[in-house]
Amino acid sequence: MQFPTNRWLGHGLYALIMAVLIFGVYFSGQRINYNWHWDRLWPYIINTEPQDIIAATDGTAFIEGQSKLIIQPDVGTDPQIVTRFDRLVVMDGDLIFQGDTLARIEGWRFGPIAEGLWVTIKISFISLIFSILLGVIFGLMRVSHLQVLRNLAVTYVEVIRGTPLLVQIFIVYFFIGTVFDLDRFTAGVAALSIFTGAYVAEIVRAGIQAVPVGQMEAARSLGMNYLQAMVNVIMPQAIKRTLPPLAGQFINLIKDSSLVSVISITDLTKAGREVVSGSFAPFEVWFTIAALYLVVTGGLSWAIQRLEKRLAASD
Repeated sequence: MQFPTNRWLGHGLYALIMAVLIFGVYFSGQRINYNWHWDRLWPYIINTEPQDIIAATDGTAFIEGQSKLIIQPDVGTDPQIVTRFDRLVVMDGDLIFQGDTLARIEGWRFGPIAEGLWVTIKISFISLIFSILLGVIFGLMRVSHLQVLRNLAVTYVEVIRGTPLLVQIFIVYFFIGTVFDLDRFTAGVAALSIFTGAYVAEIVRAGIQAVPVGQMEAARSLGMNYLQAMVNVIMPQAIKRTLPPLAGQFINLIKDSSLVSVISITDLTKAGREVVSGSFAPFEVWFTIAALYLVVTGGLSWAIQRLEKRLAASD
């Protein structure tokens, strides 16, 4: 039994250690004579400045009503039509040159860091779903009575786990993506799903084999066939055993998604590199990127822990 005094002492020591780490980071920045500019970072997360709409070519402005601006080019190209704006800068009949400001959009919008975070969440969530499907299928194949299915599953698992994810992303994008005409996002999802699915397959296989053999024998003695016994008896017990390692693997999936930036997907990591070049605040940007990854992985870990407690309470 843990006494309240010991518990509060542990919390106090934890707070002290964290304070030392935070001050260590701060004084390290002072030691290298680095000036912190957190104010530069905010517009890259939520941008409240007006957005200018720029002329794409030389031409003449024509205004139809109050909601449509047409730039008729001087040469025979398609006109530039602007229908979404809050304030016009030009007037009807004005001569326009390429690069001129035509109108402005007021209000706030997401900056590149927030947009990159959304791309990371989206690609990770979709990859997680497909990796679970692949992992369950190949995990069941690993324990199948058919030798051909076991051989195929072993080949998939060993090949994928034995090669780097970065190499697999290049192969999927440049080879498989070219054959099947896949876009960057789809190729990134496919590579992450295939890579994570191999690890999930081994976790599922281990969870199934951790269930006592007598459970299958008891289910078969009650008149269930192999598929019914696996779905109704074995898999529910295996899922409870595999939740902790699955949580770790899914967290790795979110962190591994940063590698899709090598095929020009603007995820959180690639957005961070672009913001660093424009804000000249590298420490602030990368600390923020790390914190956002931590929020996403922490949220997933919390959700799986809640699920694990609910399943444990249902026993």
